[in-house]
Amino acid sequence: MAEQLHSAFESSLDKTNLILKDIEQAYGWPKAQRNQSYAALRTVLHLLRDRMPVQESAEFAAQLPVLVRGIYFDGWQPENVPIKLNRDDFLYEVRQGFPYDVQGGPQRVVQVVLDTLRRHVTQGEWDDVLATMPADVARMTA
Repeated sequence: MAEQLHSAFESSLDKTNLILKDIEQAYGWPKAQRNQSYAALRTVLHLLRDRMPVQESAEFAAQLPVLVRGIYFDGWQPENVPIKLNRDDFLYEVRQGFPYDVQGGPQRVVQVVLDTLRRHVTQGEWDDVLATMPADVARMTA
C-alpha cells in the first residue's frame, strides 16, 4: 500500500513538473524561475475554474494530475461560480495574480498556460472548457 501511494505521488509530481516545464520552455525560462511558472499556472487555473460552471469545472479537474488538481481547487468557492469575466477583466485578474513582468504581458501568460493545459487533457474536455469561455477569452488560446 505504501509503495502504491509513493508511486501515485511520484507520478503526479512528475506530471506536474512536466506542466511547469512546458510553461518555462514556452518562455525560455530556466528551472530557477519555477516560482514564475507556478504563479502563472495557479493564476490562470483559478480564473479558468471560477469562470466555469461547477460540473464542467469538476470534469476538467478530473483530468489534471493530483497535485495540479489541489492547486486548482485551493480556495474554491463553488457557490460563487461561474463569475462572468470579459477579456479585459480576465487579463486584469491575471495581472493581479501574476506580479511578474514578462514578455507579452498577461495575454501571453494566458496563452502559454492555456496551450500547456490543452496538451494535458483530452481534446473533448478542452472543447468543453473553451465552450464555457467568452469568445474573446477563448480566442487567446494559441
